[in-house]
Amino acid sequence: MKVYQTNEIKNIALLGNDGSGKTTLTESLLYEAGIIQRRGRITAKNTVSDYFPVEQEYGYSVFSTVYHVEWNNKKLNIIDCPGSDDFVGAAMTALNVTDTAVLLLNGQYGPEVGTQNHFRYTEKLKKPVIFLVNQLDSDKCDYHNVLERLTEIYGPKVVPVQYPLNEGPGFNALIDVLLMKKYSWGPDGGAPTIEDIPAEEMDRAMEMHKALVEAAAENDETLMEKFFEEEKLTEDEMREGIRKGLVTRSIFPVFCVCAGKDMGVRRLMEFLGNVVPFVDEMPKVHNTRGEEITVTADGPTSLYFFKTGVEPHIGEVCYFKVMSGSVKTGDELTNSDRGSKERLGQIYVCAGANRQPVERLNAGDIGCAVKLKDVKTGNTLNGKDCENRFDFIKYPNSKFSRAIKAVNEADTEKMMAALIKMRQEDPTWVVEQSKELRQIIIHGQGEFHLRTLKWRMENNEKIQVKFEEPKIPYRETLTKSARADYRHKKQSGGAGQFGEVHLIVEPYAEGMPDPTVFKFGGQEYRMNIKGKEEIDLEWGGKLVFINSVVGGAIDARFMPAILKGVMERMERGPLTGSYARDVRVIVYDGKMHPVDSNELSFMLAARNAFSAAFKEAGPKILEPIYDLEVYVPADFMGDVMSDLQGRRALIMGMDSEAGYQKLQAKIPLKELSNYSIALSSITGGRASFTTKFASYELVPNDIQQQLIKEHEADGEED
Repeated sequence: MKVYQTNEIKNIALLGNDGSGKTTLTESLLYEAGIIQRRGRITAKNTVSDYFPVEQEYGYSVFSTVYHVEWNNKKLNIIDCPGSDDFVGAAMTALNVTDTAVLLLNGQYGPEVGTQNHFRYTEKLKKPVIFLVNQLDSDKCDYHNVLERLTEIYGPKVVPVQYPLNEGPGFNALIDVLLMKKYSWGPDGGAPTIEDIPAEEMDRAMEMHKALVEAAAENDETLMEKFFEEEKLTEDEMREGIRKGLVTRSIFPVFCVCAGKDMGVRRLMEFLGNVVPFVDEMPKVHNTRGEEITVTADGPTSLYFFKTGVEPHIGEVCYFKVMSGSVKTGDELTNSDRGSKERLGQIYVCAGANRQPVERLNAGDIGCAVKLKDVKTGNTLNGKDCENRFDFIKYPNSKFSRAIKAVNEADTEKMMAALIKMRQEDPTWVVEQSKELRQIIIHGQGEFHLRTLKWRMENNEKIQVKFEEPKIPYRETLTKSARADYRHKKQSGGAGQFGEVHLIVEPYAEGMPDPTVFKFGGQEYRMNIKGKEEIDLEWGGKLVFINSVVGGAIDARFMPAILKGVMERMERGPLTGSYARDVRVIVYDGKMHPVDSNELSFMLAARNAFSAAFKEAGPKILEPIYDLEVYVPADFMGDVMSDLQGRRALIMGMDSEAGYQKLQAKIPLKELSNYSIALSSITGGRASFTTKFASYELVPNDIQQQLIKEHEADGEED
């Protein structure tokens, strides 16, 4: 294979909603480029994409597929991404290591929730976008309506380059208003017949051609001047104008294909090869030190590993992008994240599961390597005198969580090893071994996301697992001050145990003044502060511990033990066993014995005194509250709001964004447990949402009583 230079390489992410036809388009692209000799079919389970068993089982893409095509002395690296938002990690990764997004639309449905989500990601990353309308041969295809909706959502930047002549089962021709030609195909697609535009289509074609010329001219002053003078541009000038407009996101061209019949695919590749920006025309990436990295083969070698796949009989396949310099077979590089040396025995270019060995890859190119000893997703390998590290991919927060258990407890260690391996393939998995909840929690992007994990665990790893509802990390706190004392006394021959602690607890808020006097039962207690510790609790909030003991009632050497006893009870709150927070504890009196007092005695006395005082101090349970944003079509807004109100959500605001309604709310974590399933059911899968932790708030009193009863019942069972 030819070694391509940086200015001959283009990197493209292929995105689209489930059912838009990305896998079928991939087959046609590879077939047209001569990479494969016959097009596979999803139903036959022989496609280049979707070659993993779990994908063939469910009929959905689960992993992204990296492949390349060579066209007109250009190399197009394409990453075909899963359509489901449950596998958004693959789309986010692809967009970060490519330069242009092709957003595929099903001609029957036009822009869908997946389109909206993917477009938002391109917006955030400032990536060029090309819209591609597929399935023009379907009964319900309505190109005019699709174009209308795209313009309605994304504005006048949406500019058609092609339009079909006859949508529906008889589709076989389109008009290209960039080249001003008619393209038509026989029943088997492939190479088109190119003719002049029929007279009856000329007015419509000329109108769209002028709109395209004007949109192209807007991106270059010289072209704009020529356009004003002559009202036309050459084909090359239009390409240049469109390329510049793509880079600045001031134009979103619209193309047409019928991927299933291989119609329009060859023309699409021509456009990608001729017009899409090269890697060195895009904004530069920065390393972790904030330095710009120039994409040039003359620079120091730096590879960023963006994806790991685990394949049967091969093991880990590590995919990388050459960020600068060049890499060749046999190079020895340094892993800047792990400090280890790595020799690249062989490097490959990819076409799904097929790999072709190459001698060299230059800056901007994408390849893979196998059998590396110490490389993980997100690592950077550098050549001599280079210390780059990259951390530019930011993944969305999790939306769906479940506790996972091995059916056979003896398999727990194997299960954890498998989960860590799966996270290498999909960084949107978050595996949490919660000491607080005493559960292993899997955080993912949705119910289908977790279902595929379970399938793989049971079918690939042969480990039977079960999911459970994750416990909620409640917190306990106080609403008023209270006093208690406790004497720990134990005598069993020899030295005994004795410690007595008198303390006061009260709610703590940042910046509140030190205590001076308390009144309980008509008695006044004056504080004389000898020492104070402010402890930032690892689970959030604070514990302020004050020593106000006078007259040597308790020796200062026992204070750390008293604090330890209080902390132990803070870790298992008296109401539900949840962590306690935002508490001030004042130890003001006590007693000790010259022989029998020791650290253990005062720790136990403090623990019991704190527990007794806590229960008298108006204890309240706090629950985690999350900020929720729901993107929903307007016609489902009422149902979605009604459902949220039934989940104790507080609606904070509504807005319109890119043709969808954006609803903002605050919602308790407990009510989010099955929200992704419910929202999909209500909207037919046409809505999406994001969540972010906001704060801890008091639970309603009826729920608090229920939680306490459940905790007491669990205690009795234990």
